[in-house]
Amino acid sequence: MRSNYKLAGGLGLALFLLPSLVMAEDTLSAGDTAWMLTSTVLVLMMTIPGLSLFYAGMVRSKNALSVMMQCFAITCLITVLWVLYGYSLAFEDGGATQMWVGGLGKAFMAGVGVDTLSGTIPESVFAMFQLTFAIITPALIVGAFAERMKFSAMMWFMAIWVTVVYAPVCHWVWGGGWLSDMGALDFAGGTVVHINAGVAALVAALVLGKRKGYPGTAMPPHNLMFTVIGAGLLWVGWFGFNAGSELAADGTAGMAMTVTQVATATAALGWMFAEWLSHGKPTTLGVASGAVAGLVAITPASGFVGPMGAIAIGAAAGVLCFLSATKMKRMFGYDDSLDAFGVHAIGGIIGALLTGIFVADSLGGAGLGDGVSMADQFGVQVVAVGATIIYDAIATLIILKIIDAVIGLRVSEDEETEGLDIALHDERAYDI
Repeated sequence: MRSNYKLAGGLGLALFLLPSLVMAEDTLSAGDTAWMLTSTVLVLMMTIPGLSLFYAGMVRSKNALSVMMQCFAITCLITVLWVLYGYSLAFEDGGATQMWVGGLGKAFMAGVGVDTLSGTIPESVFAMFQLTFAIITPALIVGAFAERMKFSAMMWFMAIWVTVVYAPVCHWVWGGGWLSDMGALDFAGGTVVHINAGVAALVAALVLGKRKGYPGTAMPPHNLMFTVIGAGLLWVGWFGFNAGSELAADGTAGMAMTVTQVATATAALGWMFAEWLSHGKPTTLGVASGAVAGLVAITPASGFVGPMGAIAIGAAAGVLCFLSATKMKRMFGYDDSLDAFGVHAIGGIIGALLTGIFVADSLGGAGLGDGVSMADQFGVQVVAVGATIIYDAIATLIILKIIDAVIGLRVSEDEETEGLDIALHDERAYDI
């Protein structure tokens, strides 16, 4: 009889504990949630006010408000589209289309409630964190066509581009798509964010053509103080961008934060010294641009490499992005107004490829997968970079051509001469 009582008690205890054992992987972590709430705010700050100020300071005063308006409007537009269908296309199970794009099971945020979890954090927080990435990616493209694109055309382009380009590529890498299955490494957005934005930026610059008077007319930044403040806000916000991509408050997040700082500082010095040697003087714009190049390059690698790998990646990004934004642009003659391609595409490519090398534990990284050689991983990274470039370039070109045929892309010469602030928004940045 006593043994029966013991058996019954044991079964009762097992049944009592079973739900908690089954749900152990989906238990809410207050620490992880707090960190992800903080990271989400940091990444949102990167667009408004960080990128807005960074870009606004680099254009002429007659276009300063137009750039800030574009970043602000993009933030609002993408937020609504993300809730309606963007989050679902990027992260929901796509069934038959899973390799290429997600499904619509979470359209209108269906099933995302107060108690719904994504790992150890609320799914609402995960969705909001990913939204901030979807916001800043198209906003980066603004730098290529600054001072000459219609606001209406810009809004249509961003809405379609996020749907047709960003959401699928995000799904390929982070949503369980084909690049994820291949083992492509992109911790925080080298391919998804920076190569994606940078390539689209170059295509946009080529389709719209050069600004009136470029390159014969001097078009210096009108307020470098804005640009440096914006760069500083980007630097701080990027800790949420990279360390937050671990989705937990743990050692990997700590190392991601460390290598972000190291690579950024190294790249800033690399650009500064390259410019110093090339032009005889180091500039504030140069060191700020170098810092952003380092932030871009370490993004795909941040959860996989160690401090020495970060120094190598930062040094490469600082020098090569300087050459791209100055020598290469001058050589080919395209007008990428604020060097969106030279910094983001080139920096993203450098970071994505070098991740495949410095992830090796022999070089201080997190280590390669079982049976995966450095050559294998580098090859996968090449495929991921190449696929993103090709798909993005073709899709962006088609989108721009359609919009140009329907409503036109570019403002008139008179509007461009007057400045977009007055011509498109009937406002001035400065009442002089």
